[in-house]
Amino acid sequence: MAFNIKINGKTHDVDVDGDTALLWVLRDVLGMTGTKFGCGAGLCGACTVHVDGVATRACITTIDSIGAAAITTIEQIGATPSGASIQNAWLDREVVQCGYCQSGQIMSAAALIAGNPSPTDAQIDDAMSGNICRCGTYVRIRAAIKAAAQSLAKGD
Repeated sequence: MAFNIKINGKTHDVDVDGDTALLWVLRDVLGMTGTKFGCGAGLCGACTVHVDGVATRACITTIDSIGAAAITTIEQIGATPSGASIQNAWLDREVVQCGYCQSGQIMSAAALIAGNPSPTDAQIDDAMSGNICRCGTYVRIRAAIKAAAQSLAKGD
């Protein structure tokens, strides 16, 4: 089936079955490998993208459910104010260890501060609870999100 989808501000025509996971369309059809495969069940968060600004698990989101929604991936999140702020804070706080989960972590964090410019620890924990980091960098992740939110509020 042919689908017309908007990803990172560009329209793409893809010919896949309607029940194909968005993750595989991004990675295998379009060659956008920044979105990672982790569990395949929407539990680990490695595949997180934004669908109309909402953090969404691409491994359980079928292409036929996208419709006219705008998809943003890790490849483009730095062009958004919240994404740029998160990416800078990630580097400043040296969050990354192995890096595998980081695209999903960044996507969830960017969605959080885009919608909540001053999250509490509990709100951060809640928003990030579906993102698993095998290296255990949760303390640095929370610190980076706080710093990014503060920077975004100041207009840095």
